[in-house]
Amino acid sequence: MTVYLVGAGPGDPGLMTARSLELIASADVIIYDRLIPVTALDGARAGAKLIYAGKEGHGPSMPQSEIDRLIVEHGRAAGSVVRLKGGDPFVFGRGGEEAEALVAAGISFEVVPGVSSGVAAPAYAGIPVTHRGASSSVAFVTGHEDPAKPESSLDWAALAAFPGTLVVFMGVKQLPSITAYLIEGGRSPDEPAALVQQGTFPGQRAVVASLATVAQVAVDEQIKAPTIAIFGPVAALRERLAWFESRPLHGKTVAVTRARAQASKLAVQLRALGAEVIETPVIRTQTIVGPVPDLSSFDLICFTSPNGVEALFERLDAAGLDSRAFSPTTRVAAIGPGTSRALERRGIRCDLMPERAVAESLVEQLQGLSVERALVARAMEARDVLPDALRERGAEVEVLAVYETVIERLSADQVSAVKGADFITFTSASTVRNLLESVGGADAWTGDGENRPAVVSIGPVTSDELRAHGLAPDFEALEHDIDGLVAALVSAASSLG
Repeated sequence: MTVYLVGAGPGDPGLMTARSLELIASADVIIYDRLIPVTALDGARAGAKLIYAGKEGHGPSMPQSEIDRLIVEHGRAAGSVVRLKGGDPFVFGRGGEEAEALVAAGISFEVVPGVSSGVAAPAYAGIPVTHRGASSSVAFVTGHEDPAKPESSLDWAALAAFPGTLVVFMGVKQLPSITAYLIEGGRSPDEPAALVQQGTFPGQRAVVASLATVAQVAVDEQIKAPTIAIFGPVAALRERLAWFESRPLHGKTVAVTRARAQASKLAVQLRALGAEVIETPVIRTQTIVGPVPDLSSFDLICFTSPNGVEALFERLDAAGLDSRAFSPTTRVAAIGPGTSRALERRGIRCDLMPERAVAESLVEQLQGLSVERALVARAMEARDVLPDALRERGAEVEVLAVYETVIERLSADQVSAVKGADFITFTSASTVRNLLESVGGADAWTGDGENRPAVVSIGPVTSDELRAHGLAPDFEALEHDIDGLVAALVSAASSLG
């Protein structure tokens, strides 16, 4: 039995360490803080017990003594306990106190460091805490000491004389007194100062002022906790080095409605571009179990989506087969570059891929091509444009339903979050139908048209479904795949400002 004191990093999921993700995936119990990445617990196994032990300044909080008791209690009973903390557990994270409690209880523990917000928040704001010619040293200071202590243990006069960067954690409410102490201790009132609120989170905000004015700027700009304060010449570098907020989707909230299993790639791309992603899957794909026809008997095999590729190959795998079941003389057609890439990952290079990712475009491309027997691997519910066109040309067509989509119901909180987003993405006709069913129809969804999210469609079929429900898309991807959808979002954000 071991308790792992794990740092989850400052907020950006991409800054979580491989070790932290590994431990989360195998933990029996996870006792977690408030300021952890939004996806930090996604990898927890289904049977893990999740216990919230977050603290919030001047709000409901679990006492540290109770947290220590929980850690010890579960450390004695469970095989693997993860105490998941924002930032680094040993940098103003009270990890040392929790380690002492475990030692006193005779429980083994390990420490897994995390990226500290004291370094990450300034870096994401374009501020290096050390910089040749500007600062060769850095000091990390808490602005929120133990209120039970009779007096401060910080020597502000010494800190004012410190010849380097000062990084202050949890000090936004004490800024007037902190800046007064530093100026009184000899720091120039004109020295650059910066505040980074929600550092590395999608809603990060940063302001730069002087040591003399930064406290008032914090009030004027309504800077709230959690905020990191940086004092020293390096703060002025933000003007040239700011990068995080310059990303094309920074400050935008995007709702992703595609199936949870497929949402990850899109969410990762959007977060990398600065968006805050609301994952609200309204569909779930299910593979339909069944036999595999003799693929070598077809002279054309058509795939309409990446899901169709994966589902057919699941059947092949269950039957002890692989890509060798395809005849070298069989032509393979794919609708959309995503479908083509899914085939390539399976060792199949497609022979036909239309310019537009719709069945009508593939029908046009098949003009003049002799087809006797064709297989169309697709969803259970799908348009019959392609099989009907092939039959009209005299081909024998077998439609193989290899997967189906089922509705995922959204909670009231999820519906509220989606309605408050800047953009909502639709990647299929089924995401349109299911989202509107979850919210009570198109009328309930649109409401005040000026305040609803801008609607971004992956392609013509999805757009037609939106129009059928009286909800015209505001933007449509030029390339009808996830990369095209992302490009459409970036263009939309730029045009809307």
